[in-house]
Amino acid sequence: MRKSAVQKPDLEFEVTQAGGLLPFLLRNLEKSSRNNVKSLLGHGQAFVDGACVTRHDHGLLPGQKVLIKRNIIRGSGDKDTPDIVFEDRDIIVINKPAGLLSMSSGKEKERTAYRMLTDYMRERDPGGRVFIVHRLDRDTSGLMLFAKNENTKRALQDNWADILLSRGYTAVVEGCPAARRGTVTSWLKETKTHLMYSSGIKGDGQQAVTNYRVVESSGGFSILDIRIETGRKNQIRVHMKDIGHSIVGDRQYGTAKRTQNRLFLHAHLLEFKHPETGVVLRFETEIPKQFTALLKRN
Repeated sequence: MRKSAVQKPDLEFEVTQAGGLLPFLLRNLEKSSRNNVKSLLGHGQAFVDGACVTRHDHGLLPGQKVLIKRNIIRGSGDKDTPDIVFEDRDIIVINKPAGLLSMSSGKEKERTAYRMLTDYMRERDPGGRVFIVHRLDRDTSGLMLFAKNENTKRALQDNWADILLSRGYTAVVEGCPAARRGTVTSWLKETKTHLMYSSGIKGDGQQAVTNYRVVESSGGFSILDIRIETGRKNQIRVHMKDIGHSIVGDRQYGTAKRTQNRLFLHAHLLEFKHPETGVVLRFETEIPKQFTALLKRN
């Protein structure tokens, strides 16, 4: 049985000089260690002018207000619970590992992000539930948003285009695109074997738009920062194949390098308006070490 947490008052500070968020918090939270302050940021407990900020290097300007919410619910830390980045009464944001299904495919009914979060909720409340809002492919890691009640689920799904502000991905692809920046637009269709492909006919299928930027290239690989304007099934994977630079480890969509043990695609950025409060929440995760290590060793 979990003990009830002692409610602590929120803390608010005003910025008097320009600088970074982490040094600012270290100065103002004198009794907190550097690791504790980083944990506050990582769990989405720092707000700047009402917007949740998780980046250590976020810049501050004089006159801004920094709020530390000390009563946001955190994850259990249990190995059978996904890494919970943020949680309040209405939503949960997790950092899903590669290899974990978002929800059941019919073949694996237990080990899914949905099942694990449901168990986590019911450990605290027998009637606790979670609701899928969007999905990540099994082999894609990164940020996922879940609702904790039906009203929030409906608010998110019915207003997704207005609520969602940005979704960013990091990918390692084979080779280096000739254009350092680009946009890929196509109409996606699905085969009988559930593979997606781009139709050669405009309007034939679901329109998908993917923007990419080359961050770094080395040893026959490139790290791309990818922003999607639509959220179609396997969209990024198909579009990278379309431009001749498949994602490393993607055996379904044309990779030549089959020695990697994961798909090198990670959802590193998720920014949206809270469906109940309207507060802008922005979450970013670190690029998996495997991604940069691959470029260094080739």
